[in-house]
Amino acid sequence: QVHLVESGGGLVQAGDPLTLSCVASGESINRYALGWFRQAPGKEREFVAGINYDSSNRRYGDSVKGRFTIFRDNAKSMVYLHTNSLKPEDTAVYYCAADSRRNYLFTDFQFWGQGTQVTVSS
Repeated sequence: QVHLVESGGGLVQAGDPLTLSCVASGESINRYALGWFRQAPGKEREFVAGINYDSSNRRYGDSVKGRFTIFRDNAKSMVYLHTNSLKPEDTAVYYCAADSRRNYLFTDFQFWGQGTQVTVSS
C-alpha cells in the first residue's frame, strides 16, 4: 500500500508558475510509476503527466505539453509537478497517483491522494 499526500495548491494569477508536491509513505516508491491527474468541476478526471520508476520516461496530456514538467526524487519519496504559464482553464483539483507497474504511464493508477486545489485567476 502507498499513501499519497499532495501539497502546494492555491490561488495564482494566470501566467504564474506553481509547483505541486506529493509525498508517498507506506512503501518505497522506487519501483512505482507516478502520475498527476486533475479534475475540474463538472468534468471528468484528466491525465496530466506520468513518470516511470527511474525517470527514464515521461508522458504528458496534450493540454499541458510544453507547460508542465513532472519529476521525482526517489530518495525523498516525492513527486512534483512544475507548472508554467498557468491558464484559468488549468483550475482543478490536482491528484497524484502511484502504480506498482513501474513503467505504467496511462490512466488506471492503483493508489491516489486526496488532491490539492489549484485556482488560476485571469
